[in-house]
Amino acid sequence: MLALKAENISKQYRLGQVGTGTLSHDLNRFWYKVRGKEDPYLKIGEANDRSTKGDSEYVWSLRDINFEIEQGDAVGIIGRNGAGKSTLLKLLSKVTKPTTGKIYTNGRIASLLEVGTGFHPEMTGRENVFLNGAILGMTRKEIKRKFDEIVAFSGVERYIDTPVKRYSSGMYVRLAFAVAAHLESEILIVDEVLAVGDAEFQKKCLGKMNDVTKGEGRTILFVSHNMAAVKQLCTSGILLKNGQVAHRGDINSVLENYIINELSPNSEFRYIEDLNKKAQIRKVKVYNNNGVETTEFGHSDDINLDISFINREVKGGIRVNIAVLDKFENVIFVTRKVFEEKNENNFTIKIEGGKLIPNTYMLSVAIDTPAVELYDIIKGGIQLNIIETGHENFLTGDTENGIITPPVLWI
Repeated sequence: MLALKAENISKQYRLGQVGTGTLSHDLNRFWYKVRGKEDPYLKIGEANDRSTKGDSEYVWSLRDINFEIEQGDAVGIIGRNGAGKSTLLKLLSKVTKPTTGKIYTNGRIASLLEVGTGFHPEMTGRENVFLNGAILGMTRKEIKRKFDEIVAFSGVERYIDTPVKRYSSGMYVRLAFAVAAHLESEILIVDEVLAVGDAEFQKKCLGKMNDVTKGEGRTILFVSHNMAAVKQLCTSGILLKNGQVAHRGDINSVLENYIINELSPNSEFRYIEDLNKKAQIRKVKVYNNNGVETTEFGHSDDINLDISFINREVKGGIRVNIAVLDKFENVIFVTRKVFEEKNENNFTIKIEGGKLIPNTYMLSVAIDTPAVELYDIIKGGIQLNIIETGHENFLTGDTENGIITPPVLWI
């Protein structure tokens, strides 16, 4: 049975304006409509590519989206920032209307699109549970039956009679998620808001969403930049690029497509100065023992990293963290080095050959202090491809996670 169907849906915005922008444009649209002609502004919009300037004042946030989702499916929607993921969820949640196309739904929808969606800041947590439930189409009897379970899951029982305007963002999202997940809607739509919660709560949420799909047969649409969470929860996926569907299929094929075609395979990070950052990474370059910049290494090849950063304001020690992640963003290993106060630093590290099994990895570099105040991070911008050379030996070490005793040499 179908839970959701999107049929040629598109969403157009006029840059710098709310709605269609001007009275003259609205009148022009009306004039074309009464004459039975197509909206003239549907012909002039440009694709939602934020990397190019463009000439039109109209932009397509989404364009010609088609898909069907079966009841009980857990679907991950992934893509770069600005690809149209949140806009798609807003259309499916009926927060906004599509410019063209139709959306068919079978059942009630509970959506969590941003922290505190549907909450009134002056009302208490208790009152907001009933308000939010009513917005989702639940009866008071249904809400009362689930109330104790909602409060217990959220972990904010002590503050349930406190106005939510005094809640932290973490408390907000805990209660909002608990309401959306526990009330008896057939479709649950969750945006990246779970990133606000701590690691323990994120794990708890993923467990609940697993129960919702596998145990209760409800449908979930999940947007996240955490590829490991998407892989764990979802069975199928939709990859968006510049407002269009770039790939649709089982979750493994969608993630592979995203990693190979969307994440930058560059061997060097491109620095853009940001004077608002107290410390900033200026260069991350990857090269082999011959000095050739590359992202592809044989199993036995050394991987050399040339890194530089600038410290503008941080006093005392500052540290650089280098992590290798697998294609689902699970950390394989991390190493770090502490630097004394100095405006500019440049250093090289070497990851010895033979330590990473053939696979695709991503490099993450971050600057913070021992008190764990983060100043800058590069994640997923550089890809490492380890290929088989015919001399691999995986008899020792943790090959399941892709690493065998990873020594890192600082130079």
